Amino acid sequence: MSTPYDIATIRQDFPILSRTVYDRPLVYLDNGATTQKPLCVLDAMREEYLNVNANVHRGVHYLSQQATDLHEAARETVRRFINANSTNEIVFTRGTTEAVNLVAFAFGEKFVGEGDEVIVSTMEHHSNIVPWQLLAGRKGATVKVIPINDRGELLLDEYEKLFTDRTRIVSVTHVSNVLGTINPVADIIATAHRHGVPVMVDAAQSAPHTRLDVQALDCDFLAFSGHKMYGPTGIGVLYGKERWLEEMPPYQGGGEMIDTVSFTGTTFERPPLKFEAGTPDYVATHGLAVAIDYMERIGLDRIAAHEHDLTRYCMEQLLDIPDMRLIGQANAKTAVVSFLVGDIHHLDMGTLLDRLGIAVRTGHHCAQPLMDRMGVLGTVRASFALYNTREEVDALCQAVRRVSKMF
Repeated sequence: MSTPYDIATIRQDFPILSRTVYDRPLVYLDNGATTQKPLCVLDAMREEYLNVNANVHRGVHYLSQQATDLHEAARETVRRFINANSTNEIVFTRGTTEAVNLVAFAFGEKFVGEGDEVIVSTMEHHSNIVPWQLLAGRKGATVKVIPINDRGELLLDEYEKLFTDRTRIVSVTHVSNVLGTINPVADIIATAHRHGVPVMVDAAQSAPHTRLDVQALDCDFLAFSGHKMYGPTGIGVLYGKERWLEEMPPYQGGGEMIDTVSFTGTTFERPPLKFEAGTPDYVATHGLAVAIDYMERIGLDRIAAHEHDLTRYCMEQLLDIPDMRLIGQANAKTAVVSFLVGDIHHLDMGTLLDRLGIAVRTGHHCAQPLMDRMGVLGTVRASFALYNTREEVDALCQAVRRVSKMF
């Protein structure tokens, strides 16, 4: 069993957690949208801008070489973090959304045609639905959907029935951003592979909370975002098995991704540079690497245990509140608790919680098909990070109880 870490010391790395809002201590529980950044990440990025700022991969001068070394060292850090086979399989993107769009376009351009099928699930974020719908519209393909039960768990028997000889790819979330459900992606991948179908995993909500091993999972693609795991905004990662990246056409054209250019034709770099047109956010890649190092120093297993404890504790406390409805009660669940109280509108609850210093997310959470399935317009969502505490959960529950009595 993982030993706890010193949460008070950890919180000192995040000065924003000590501020007040409306003259009340900030309780930040919107980590599913974005996490706060530790000082080491901010300091590393500032240091690079101050002393190592030069465009990468193009210059022979010292600063460019130094910046390139940091950028490629970040790629190696990411490779190690997810246990990819090679840095050739690590493509830097602006985030999970761009990574999914990249695969939907480039894989779809090569391997999806009229009458073909893509499988996603009911609980997907819009960024793992809309790109596939756009592909289907361009190609005359069909998007098929894995159903879920009332607890917010995928119906794997129904998933198996969706496969036909026209199924070309499965794209599914690892952890739901609304339900907190941890999907059995290893089983999902194994099923798809038995049908000869590749799988993309949206790991935006799992990378901050659990250990990833793309070789053990045997996923074909996997994506996550830096800003949800204590890194900077505007940076993300697409992992792709090298054989797929070699076969897929470029997503965008421009500098960096070319081998030779002439008016009679252009040849392209090999992956990953083939998919990294233009100047990358090389300072953000360094910041992401520092964020990964920070998480690993604390210990991914210890982070997971801490957040699991907060999730279960929060659910237990909230269920003591009259008319409480928890949305998503899967057996395998972490870091997210979505709820409604009686007939109180989620926006009203979130607005009043804000006045009490509690930062939560309200709305459909970019998951409208899931909201339709659960029979709600939106929810209040509390989402946890490595720096949250049981005392903050108590503050949330006390505030929800107080607001509930106003209606």
